Amino acid sequence: MSLVLDPAAQDLLFREARTANTFTDEPVTEEQVQAIYDLVKYGPTAFNQSPLRVTLVRSPEARERLVKLMSEGNAPKTATAPLVAILSADNEFHQELPALFPHFPQAKDAFFSERAVRENSATLNATLQAGYFILGIRAAGLAAGPMTGFDYEGVRKEFLDDDHTPLMIVNIGKPGPDAWFPRSPRLAYDEVVTTV
Repeated sequence: MSLVLDPAAQDLLFREARTANTFTDEPVTEEQVQAIYDLVKYGPTAFNQSPLRVTLVRSPEARERLVKLMSEGNAPKTATAPLVAILSADNEFHQELPALFPHFPQAKDAFFSERAVRENSATLNATLQAGYFILGIRAAGLAAGPMTGFDYEGVRKEFLDDDHTPLMIVNIGKPGPDAWFPRSPRLAYDEVVTTV
């Protein structure tokens, strides 16, 4: 077999996992979120940068503010999910590089002194980390409902600041009985992979 990961784990993370649209009312604990982060923080990024920021929306008041910023189809999902996370990119991530990339602490200034360069790198690497975060949610036996249908500027103003770029909203919880749409097709290997 070409893969060393246990087939059950392959199914949990990829084959059987889907984007959840509904959830049970079972809460997602702080301990579960901590365990997810403690696993996914090891995913690789450029220069070991860690621009992903996770804002957990737990209070009813904050949830109400967020629901108003969601697109019409996403608002009910966000209103009823056990936990909602706002994933954003910290455009000032470079301040942490001397600690995170200690064998070349000069990377902070050598590569990321310009804001536009930082924003591009932060968006790319935080999005990569967001993918790890979704896999971590699945590894915890939970389901994720990532969404990009929301008022980005509204979310930035309401929950973040000018140094953070919102990337996605992720509903998190145990999937409900009607959580899944039928699986959509995927491209075949030969449609994606080219050898040169």
